[in-house]
Amino acid sequence: MSVAAHRPTALVTGASAGIGRELARLLAVDHDLVVVARRADPLQALAEEVKPLGARCWVFVCDLAEPGAARTLFEQVQNAGVTVDVLVNNAGFGHLGPFAAADLAKSLRMIQLNVTALTELTGLFLPAMLARRRGQILNVGSIAGFQPGPLMAVYYATKAFVNSFSEALHRELHGSGVSVTVLCPGPVATEFADVAGMQTTQVFTAGQVMDARTVAEAGLRAMRAGRRMVVPGWRNRWLLFLERFAPRGMIIRAVEQLMQQRTQAAKT
Repeated sequence: MSVAAHRPTALVTGASAGIGRELARLLAVDHDLVVVARRADPLQALAEEVKPLGARCWVFVCDLAEPGAARTLFEQVQNAGVTVDVLVNNAGFGHLGPFAAADLAKSLRMIQLNVTALTELTGLFLPAMLARRRGQILNVGSIAGFQPGPLMAVYYATKAFVNSFSEALHRELHGSGVSVTVLCPGPVATEFADVAGMQTTQVFTAGQVMDARTVAEAGLRAMRAGRRMVVPGWRNRWLLFLERFAPRGMIIRAVEQLMQQRTQAAKT
């Protein structure tokens, strides 16, 4: 039997760019892949890229911000006869600006993608992992999930859900053979800033940004070790440590001021 036949399979959402693409590239060293995103061409290019690593790669073009898309994806994977050993819930997006002025439909799509699809995919793939008594789930949260975020209210709230949900599941599944890890990066050099309207803001141009490969490596190390959470970057960990000693209202005002600066920079 070939070595490839023994490879576990990892499903990565949002695999067309950024952290998701780097996670898929790293996993392809010893996993087969199921890659999911809205855009076909980057996924096909990724599938070709990982072939020399011996990784089989199934490509599913899917917009998980659409209601019902997660269930459809699950059924397509099942129909393809693929067993998912590692589930990486990475897909997500944000938006900068006051909630009252935002496109409500876009905010609801953000919740659908960042929260509902992640929860649904976890709920759909988890039972089989538990039955096999093995499996790993990596959810991409954010340091944004540790405090409210005026001017990015919905995004921060969705990441608070991801962080909390993942930590709770990690504990629930203790001893089951299945682990859940949440990766909580700060600003990362990806397409996220473009989608959120933050590409020209100081936080994305002043050396505070980590590269996607470094963040992905930290996430996979933590997942493989069965850790509950990982926050890449000493600056991010230091900020979270300092937050413990600051009044909640002060933190919220500080985030608001930062977002106001980003809003003004995005307009220039």
